[in-house]
This record gives sequence, C-alpha cells and structure tokens, in this order.
Amino acid sequence: MITETNVTVAVIAKECLPGRVKTRLCPPLTPAQAAAVAQASLSQTLEFVRGLPVTGRLLVLDGTARPEDSDGFRLIPQAAGGLDQRLAAICAAVPGPLLILGMDTPQLELQHIQDLLDDWAAPSPVHDAWLGRASDGGFWGLALYTPRGDLIRGVPMSTDQTGAAQLARLTGAGLQVGQLPMLDDVDTFADAAHVAATVPGTAFAAAVAALAAAPAEVAAALAAAPAEAVGSPR
Repeated sequence: MITETNVTVAVIAKECLPGRVKTRLCPPLTPAQAAAVAQASLSQTLEFVRGLPVTGRLLVLDGTARPEDSDGFRLIPQAAGGLDQRLAAICAAVPGPLLILGMDTPQLELQHIQDLLDDWAAPSPVHDAWLGRASDGGFWGLALYTPRGDLIRGVPMSTDQTGAAQLARLTGAGLQVGQLPMLDDVDTFADAAHVAATVPGTAFAAAVAALAAAPAEVAAALAAAPAEAVGSPR
C-alpha cells in the first residue's frame, strides 16, 4: 500500500490553442497539429498527477480549462509576468510542501519522483528542495518543502543555464537539494518523437504516431527517431 504524502502537486500549463502552444513544433507540424500534441502531453501529465499519492493537486492555467483537464484539480489562473514570477506566485497559493511540474514531460512515471515522496513522507526529511533538470538545460520539476517565491523569482528562465541557475539559487539559500532524474522536454518534433518512443501504448505516443500519415517530413522525422528510452533516468 502506498502511503499518501502531504505534498501538493501544481501543473503549470497553457490552454492548448493553435498558435499559442508548442510553436517550435512548426514545421514540420501545423499549428493545429502542434496544439494536439501539446494537449496530449498535458492530458497525460494530468492523468499521471491524478494517480499520485499526494494530498493536493493544482492546475495553474493560462487560458480556459477543459472540464476533463480540471477534473480532480483545484484550478487557479497563472499570475502576470515572466515565467519566474508565475512560478514564484504558485508558492503563495500553497502553504506546505509543493512540487511544480510543467506540461512538457509526458513520460513521467512514479519512479521519477519516488525519492522525493519517500523523503517528504519521513518524520525528518533530509532535503529542503528537489530539482528535476531537463536535458536542454532547463528543469521539468521543482519541489520546495517550504514554498518561497524568492527562491525562484529572478532566476533567468528558458535558457540552457536555467537548471544550473535554479540549483545555485537553492543551494545559495542554504537548502539541502535532492536531484531528480534528468528528462527530455517536448519542445521540438524530434523531442516529441523521442519521448513517444519511450512510452509506447500511451495516448501521447498514439497522438504522435498518428502524424506519421500526415506530411512526408513528419513521417520522415518519426522514422528517424531512435527507439531507445532517451527520456529515462540517467
């Protein structure tokens, strides 16, 4: 039996509208196809969070939520400002242990955050924070036992040094930081094909595979994607 952990998981996301999400998938995808891939990624991430043994779930959304997405989540709008400010604002909404996830890692499994959950379920947790870094230099997950916006605000986002800068901010504040496995974000179509290959049989993999019958350049990109699990821990 899995013990419930006193953690709130917040998923920060955008409404998946053509031209507003995953624009780096175009080309080879059309804006509508890119939005479909984004929705598949978000839906799978939300389904993963629904199954976690945690006490709270937030969907922090820029846009209007679909009923099937908000099911099981407390819905709050994203704050104004840059990504660092929007992430920092989530800390004000959660008094206790907080894990923030993006919508770009549909390959997430319980094993990727099990160490965090085990640590924070213990009577005396070892770590004050956990960071899941992405292979592009960013991060896919940030957890704070005591949420504080100042630990995020001002960190330069969307660069190949974001993960390193966020880690430096945490350790510079004297926190003990645990490291979660490095994963690949879905930013380009090559990323989507790689990640889909690691999670066969999922809705995300099916959404990506369906595009093989679309433009020839999409089919070629899928064919070129290696079969190894590039999104697995390493």
